[in-house]
Amino acid sequence: MTLVLIVALLALGLSGHSVVFVPIGGGASTHVGITRTALLQEVTETCQAVAVAAGHDFKPTGSSPEELVQACLGPTATGEVSGAKFHSALQEIYTHSGLVDRDFVNSAPHHFNSEAFLEGRRLITEGVLAIKANIRYQNFKAARETLGRVLHTLQDFYIHSNWVELGYTEPYINLIRPDLPLDNLADVDTATCSDCSRGTCPNPILPNILKEKKLTSGYMGIFSAAKPKGKCSHGGAGDLTGTAVPRGGISKDECRSDNVALHNAAVNAATAASLQLLQDIRFAAGDKDFLRMMGIARSSVVCFVIDTTGSMRDDINEVQAVLHKLIDSKKGTQDEPSEYILVPFNDPEFGPMIRTTDADIMKREISKLTAKGGADPPEMCLSGLQLALTGAPASSHIYVFTDATAKDIELKDTIVALIRTSKSTVTFFITRVLKRRRRSLRAGSFEDYKELALASGGQAIQVSKGQLPQATDIILDTSTSALVTVLQRARNPGKQETFTFMLDESLTYITIYITGTSISFTLTNPAGVSQSHNEASGKLGTIKTAGNLNRIRLNADSQTGAWQIKFNSNHPYTLKVTGQSIITFIYDFVERFEGPHPGYAVLSGRPQAGQPATLMISLIGRKGPSSVSVGAVSLVTVSGPETESHGTATDMGNGDILVTVDAVPEGEFVVSLNGTDKVSNNVFQRQSTTQMSVSKVNIKAVVDSSAEPGKAFELPFSVKTQGSGGKYSITAKNDRDIHMSYPESLTLTAGKYANANLTIKPPASTPSGTAVTLTLEAKSASGVDSNYVVLRISVVTKITDFVPPLCEVVSVLADDCPQAVSQCGPFQWEFLANLTDGNGTGIEKITLQQGNGNLTYTSLSAPSVQAHYRASCCSQIVEITAVDKVGNVGKCYHSIERSAGPPALSLSLPLWLCLLLSALVGRP
Repeated sequence: MTLVLIVALLALGLSGHSVVFVPIGGGASTHVGITRTALLQEVTETCQAVAVAAGHDFKPTGSSPEELVQACLGPTATGEVSGAKFHSALQEIYTHSGLVDRDFVNSAPHHFNSEAFLEGRRLITEGVLAIKANIRYQNFKAARETLGRVLHTLQDFYIHSNWVELGYTEPYINLIRPDLPLDNLADVDTATCSDCSRGTCPNPILPNILKEKKLTSGYMGIFSAAKPKGKCSHGGAGDLTGTAVPRGGISKDECRSDNVALHNAAVNAATAASLQLLQDIRFAAGDKDFLRMMGIARSSVVCFVIDTTGSMRDDINEVQAVLHKLIDSKKGTQDEPSEYILVPFNDPEFGPMIRTTDADIMKREISKLTAKGGADPPEMCLSGLQLALTGAPASSHIYVFTDATAKDIELKDTIVALIRTSKSTVTFFITRVLKRRRRSLRAGSFEDYKELALASGGQAIQVSKGQLPQATDIILDTSTSALVTVLQRARNPGKQETFTFMLDESLTYITIYITGTSISFTLTNPAGVSQSHNEASGKLGTIKTAGNLNRIRLNADSQTGAWQIKFNSNHPYTLKVTGQSIITFIYDFVERFEGPHPGYAVLSGRPQAGQPATLMISLIGRKGPSSVSVGAVSLVTVSGPETESHGTATDMGNGDILVTVDAVPEGEFVVSLNGTDKVSNNVFQRQSTTQMSVSKVNIKAVVDSSAEPGKAFELPFSVKTQGSGGKYSITAKNDRDIHMSYPESLTLTAGKYANANLTIKPPASTPSGTAVTLTLEAKSASGVDSNYVVLRISVVTKITDFVPPLCEVVSVLADDCPQAVSQCGPFQWEFLANLTDGNGTGIEKITLQQGNGNLTYTSLSAPSVQAHYRASCCSQIVEITAVDKVGNVGKCYHSIERSAGPPALSLSLPLWLCLLLSALVGRP
């Protein structure tokens, strides 16, 4: 990575006034700034390593995340590659970092307050174990959530302790190494601070504490001013202990005139420590999975949920043939999916979920599907869909193939909650168009599929077996990372209506989908040229019909500006306009929280009725957020009489926009945004796909740790309503079918929280790294009002092995290398080392991190693995990482540079010490 790029990333991450205030919204927050800088630098280094391994150049055209993604994916990324998923991953980490200030505001270990060093270190190390285990099982969302919390706690050590006052500038490696002791901690009876009567002093740490290098941190009291005698306070307006002698505080949260140097030193140390932790996670996960965790992949994830009941016997061969053709058509192209997921379902079985990045493996798994069971039963469709929604990444495209209604209709509310949380799009291919009657109030119907598809922004397509190949073109259209929605509407019953939508210069592959029967429409471009529904090939595009789906692909030279489509039908219909473009936005509904470090937290459920709705929106442009500007943001109803509520936008910096909508529409709505692309000076229109609505019910629940296999995990939760009180039913579902105990109902008093507990016990056989997705719902007795919360519980086996692999340098043969680097060409050098795992869990993988030579090693199953490295004398550095089976990372570094200092020690040393010694003698 060039120095210019490093400086650009640092400037991008640390711009703005450094105060811990807004956990969401860019450079206005120290935690966001530190985390952003560290993440972008580590992602950049990972992308550079991947590029070198693939043999191509890594040349970002700028420092924005969008340009970083484009460069990271290399020369194959010639088409539209969106940075939206990378932005979403970054925001998810920032968000969960910020939530530590809300959910654990009074927890000393989470902030390294009140000298809670051992407890704070335990939170970090247990969190890192969970992250590594989650990545191993491809539970990237759970990994990102935990990563945000861990980074917050790690950074707070440097901000809230006296580490930098003691003169240290490098990270305290012992915080992420539980096998190393935390030394020289001040005990509870040791005074640590002098009195600061004016409240802010440059450095109130006592001289003897500084001389003896005693580690302490400020005591924090939100509800009490009590603290041990002579102890430092955290300080600030929210700390009551700051008024108790010794007064003042040592927190470096804010950059003030009296602590500029200390604040900057703490930020630098926290940034370096964050990089150190991210590198440890990256080396354990591997470069590819680290980038996948960060949302950087060539294209979208495609998920198939397929009915294998007996009634599909005539259809399943056609489904297999269609999907094989689809997979082959994308293989090796720019839009080849980054991952395939398959979930079969039957009755009563569903699953397992099969996921792979290999197209040929997915084709083989699809080929194994066979129809079995009765001729025409309702089946476990929603159970299969639940697995897909919890297993696939957010904003995935999920395609369901079935010919029958859902037997497990009781999961419908859970499915809606998961759709809203994940923002994934679900499209149903229903290969039987005959209407079914409900067998009972609890039985499903095809209308349920239509409602779920509309809620997600997808389609409910009814086709015959022969029409299936034409209908599945929609999968080809949506298998891209750069898919955007311009407009989506639904009418039931249909009526004569004209819809207007804006097409901009950045849009390509513009496609219009219309579902319904006996639908007549006319499409008109900005110049007044029209094409009707019965013109299969006209002046504006090509229309293909399959079942109830009309697919209109506009011509490549379609005019930009305001288009219209006029419907004249009394039958129900849906309309969706999509295209491919880098210009888009991501959003979350948020709520403000107060406390010592106030900010905004993402809502897991629905926004509160009777209150303004608040959204945090991130703009994504071709050259980063600075290349686009927002015009209007509004909430718009999709179905029924169209209402639009405009919001007031506040620029939070770095492309983040806080939007407040005072009058929220009744019913289901989506987010609509207009803006200007500064590159082309074109006005653009974009719309979210997932529908949302408001609720008078509110549920609070926080997952504060991992669960252990075979042990009960207790989750406290609280429910409140602003509506009429009374009995509210409580329902909980999880995607692993693990038994849970919780109250089936709570009696609520308006405006007051009712508290309860849910207990879940993962089976002892649950693999470490499993993520359990839990949906908790509260519903009024009438069923009119409800809300939900979606939580992820990581199941992690208790680990006692924290010792990384060790390295013994056996020999270095570099005598033939000439003194002058210019003469190195014909000569080679060799490096030989023995790698062992101290606690015996075994080495799982060995990777060459630096060096352009050839690395070989003996069997990993042996107690001692011999690594042999040979390289040209022109490549003078080697760094090898060894990862054991629980994710501990050891590093071995050696340089033959003549100016590199003393030769490597030929004795057994922990790899972290090898690395530290190398750094101290001049490693670049």
